[in-house]
Amino acid sequence: MHDLSRHHDKLPAAQFSDRYSIEVSGRNLDARTAAEYVILRRPAWIGWLMALRNLMVRPFGLKAGPTDIPSSREQIGFFPLIDESPSTIVLGLDDRHLDFRLLVEVRELGDGRQSVSATTLVATHNLLGRAYLAIVMPFHRIIVPAMLSRVA
Repeated sequence: MHDLSRHHDKLPAAQFSDRYSIEVSGRNLDARTAAEYVILRRPAWIGWLMALRNLMVRPFGLKAGPTDIPSSREQIGFFPLIDESPSTIVLGLDDRHLDFRLLVEVRELGDGRQSVSATTLVATHNLLGRAYLAIVMPFHRIIVPAMLSRVA
């Protein structure tokens, strides 16, 4: 878990957060482009895991795919856009079991290098949310770095 205070305003009730970061060279990325690389160019095995997850959560009435998101909301992949600046994009979803935010940030390091990070914030609402978070956490710790590596 890392310091929540930096992103407290993005999900004030968050009880969980983590952050993964990579350094890239020779790119001129903004947050949207980095987020598109992270989300839209994910490895195929992650797509299979997400399809399995969607099948498993649907009986519980949880959001299970883009069809559960209002069409009026701009999305990157499955994730609705909440806020955007050149250096930070905030994606997320509120559901009855938990709310989450994914922040993709790009920071200039100099000498043609940039830091690209993915921060996840989660606020659980009930026992189902806490159980869901506990079940997906081992996968999350593998998936997010794998997706982030697509930027490089």
